[in-house]
Amino acid sequence: MLLIAIIFGIGTFFIFLFLAMASINRRSLDLAYRMRRHSTAPIVKKSTADDLVVKGYQFLQKISKPLVDINFAQSLEYKMRQAGLPLLGGEYIVLNFLGMILAGILVWFITLNYIFAGGVAALVPLIFWAIILNLKRRRLNSFTEQLGTSLITISNALRAGYSFQQTIEVISNEMEPPIGEEFSEMYHQIVMGVSLEEVLEDANKRIASSDFELAVTAVLIQREVGGNLAQILDNISATIMERIRMRREIESVTAQGRLSAMVLLGLPFAAGFGMFTLMRENFMMLFEDPIGKMAVVAAVIFEIVGYFVIMKIVDIEV
Repeated sequence: MLLIAIIFGIGTFFIFLFLAMASINRRSLDLAYRMRRHSTAPIVKKSTADDLVVKGYQFLQKISKPLVDINFAQSLEYKMRQAGLPLLGGEYIVLNFLGMILAGILVWFITLNYIFAGGVAALVPLIFWAIILNLKRRRLNSFTEQLGTSLITISNALRAGYSFQQTIEVISNEMEPPIGEEFSEMYHQIVMGVSLEEVLEDANKRIASSDFELAVTAVLIQREVGGNLAQILDNISATIMERIRMRREIESVTAQGRLSAMVLLGLPFAAGFGMFTLMRENFMMLFEDPIGKMAVVAAVIFEIVGYFVIMKIVDIEV
């Protein structure tokens, strides 16, 4: 049983490794991601790591193909793009099921407890989703940090005589990810014949940034009624820069509250591990006595509620 548990543990590890490698290699596989719905042509491989990722994609593509047209899977695709992961919605669902199966079997072989194994398996989608949300938040913050500088570059290029479509190409070539990736996709869509309005609206929906939405709205209005687009973008850039400055100040002021939330969440588990190590018999009474079980459940619930309440208090919208 130990050997089987080790095998399933290795399988779970490789699922997380695949997600990490996919995130690292997403730039080299971006074209394949966009074309996967329309072509089954092989992807150009550059290294052993890329080769492993490509084989993993091919396997996922086959077993997730029946899920491609499901509305829920399609809605997940924007989340994957916002997180910077080159995964389709159906592939993400398949990864969740594989992770649940492997984690559940692993825990069952170790504990021989169906309830505990089922609980751990049920946590896998929550962990995956938490990872997605964290990647999405980090990528959105990086995008916002680059947006102000990019708008200044666009306004200067417009003053130099570039068209707006040419400025998109400049940003796609000159800026680092994630904004370089998004503008590169916008430029490719324009080259393929999609109207600028549709490209901007699709990018606005895909990126889901209030700052970028402000810039898109300004560009669309300017194309309808006219005006000095370079000056408009300068004003929007100044507004975004000021919001970024205010956001950083708020983060520094609320750092103590966020640290308190993390301590509140982690300290009981650390104390429980210490009691389990030093006073195992007394600690296990919590899980053997009905009142102790209810106390543990209540403590976990209050811990989670307390964490989210603190994070809500320190989460100040700018």
